[in-house]
Amino acid sequence: MECYEGIQVIKTFRGLIADAAQDTIVLHTNDGSTGYRIVKFKLFPKQPGHTVNYESVVQIFSTDQLAAGGTIPASGATVDFTNQELLAAAYYQDNNNDAYPSSLDVVFDKMVFNQDIYVTHTDNASGGFINYYIELEQIKLDMGENTVATLKDIRNIKTQGF
Repeated sequence: MECYEGIQVIKTFRGLIADAAQDTIVLHTNDGSTGYRIVKFKLFPKQPGHTVNYESVVQIFSTDQLAAGGTIPASGATVDFTNQELLAAAYYQDNNNDAYPSSLDVVFDKMVFNQDIYVTHTDNASGGFINYYIELEQIKLDMGENTVATLKDIRNIKTQGF
């Protein structure tokens, strides 16, 4: 793993997110010289112990999914790995019947970004809340890396119609 001034710096973020909601994790800086990469992404139920059914899809995007009138679906989540704005996706499933064990599938890209990220949640089963935990490796970007990360963000914003 890369180091920031000789020391690996890990930033952690956690939250409780409602169904059909989006959280913003503020990461941007004035000069864009600090980059981040996802190293861990976990989900944990708000009500453990099989008290409710979960079928949660939590995604992390590099762009605001609510901008320009966008919405987060309350059911029927779609995960598209060809979407250049998608940084990570997690699927958590749990049933209130002990015969069906819970499962968690997590996929994330090692892409470096230097702007805010957006966490969305869709629960196809109960419409409830779920906890998330994210670890980001902090990376000092040189001018070239800074430019590449910033241009990727600008390109993603333009594809949203801004």
